[in-house]
Amino acid sequence: MKKWSTLIGLILLLTLAACSSSPKWEVEVTQAPSFIKAKEARMEISVREDGTPVSGLEITAELAMVEMDHGTLEVQFEEVEDGSYATKANIPMAGSWEALLTMKNGSTEVEKVVELDVKEAGGVATINGEWITKEDVAFYQFINELHIEMARETDREKYTGEALDEAMAYWDAQVEMNENQNMLVAQIIRLRAMAMLGVEKGHQATESEIKAEVEKVRKQYEGSKVAQELIAKYGEEKFWNYQQTQYEKIVLTQKVQDDVIELVKEENPKASEQEVQFTAQKKYEELLVSQVDSLEIELL
Repeated sequence: MKKWSTLIGLILLLTLAACSSSPKWEVEVTQAPSFIKAKEARMEISVREDGTPVSGLEITAELAMVEMDHGTLEVQFEEVEDGSYATKANIPMAGSWEALLTMKNGSTEVEKVVELDVKEAGGVATINGEWITKEDVAFYQFINELHIEMARETDREKYTGEALDEAMAYWDAQVEMNENQNMLVAQIIRLRAMAMLGVEKGHQATESEIKAEVEKVRKQYEGSKVAQELIAKYGEEKFWNYQQTQYEKIVLTQKVQDDVIELVKEENPKASEQEVQFTAQKKYEELLVSQVDSLEIELL
């Protein structure tokens, strides 16, 4: 009897020792997948131990819906940066899901279950997992409309007769183009891509810088009757709140543009101001293309 007690005690001690030596990997879902009909959605997790990112793991997962049987989805994660892992899954339905994660590092294996709140996709595209929402697109459409109508207002004061008719026909065509969602999404991508590059370069948009830029555009709109009418119709508080967010990105892109101009001046110290601006614009567009290519952009 005593021998069995000793043996059981020894087994218990060995088991406890094994448990205490297993890694304490903490998993956080940093981006839950969305439900996008007939399309894959990105999912991202971070793995840390005592606050330090855990790299070099092989991670697979089985995804299953909590309250309904849609079968099991098996996915494999790839490390995108230290301690951050991403995958894509074709989720058949929004709702509560669970993921059974199997994480391996050599002979060490840890399993974790995480909950996923899968929501229906709320936008038209993503940039590195960040949504471009329908509201974003609607705002850009409104801004374009605002500038078109301000230009009409100016041309009505400037032209008469045939010249006025030609000007109005041009702005009519611009209104038609403004209905093109792809064009609007492209505008959003341009701004966000270069704002991201600004952050990557270490730039910041301070509160005072954003405020100064917003005040400039506010004065511009205050000088236009049609602008004031359209903004009032859109909702002034909603409009200026959105502008605040927009100008944070605009300030960052301006800083990237300034970097490009300074680089061109260093490379071409004898160039005229016109030559500098032309070359800088060309380099900026090349930089934009390179930056967009480096991002993970999904159009839904």
